[in-house]
Amino acid sequence: MLGLLASCAQMGPMEAQNDNIRTAATNARTYADHDKLVKQYQRTAKEMLVKAEEQKKLLQHYEEKSYLYGRQAQDKQSHTLALLHKYERTAEETMKQAAFHQKMALELAERGDTASAEIPSGRNLKNNARVGSDSNDQI
Repeated sequence: MLGLLASCAQMGPMEAQNDNIRTAATNARTYADHDKLVKQYQRTAKEMLVKAEEQKKLLQHYEEKSYLYGRQAQDKQSHTLALLHKYERTAEETMKQAAFHQKMALELAERGDTASAEIPSGRNLKNNARVGSDSNDQI
């Protein structure tokens, strides 16, 4: 029964957006494609960092005013801390994806193929997604 309910559930806006970005990343072939993905990933990372900051403030409130929440105080704190970590991890992963696509766009630009260059077919986006975090200051 639970499986049936889960399979019928609609996708939320974030899942749909992630699916769209994943599809675009798989089909990215040109400088413009990669540049667009960089901007999308950077925008998403910024959103995640804003959400993480909101959770930090909320966590601080729960810690300072735990007496207001009685027995639920620890539950609220742990739930907020879990969300905080989730948003921070997502932002970090998203920044890595942005850095990867920035690198791909730069490679295509160096070749002088900014409009219609194809990526060599031997490349696998998932394996090449491990890029250092040196481009984190772009966000």
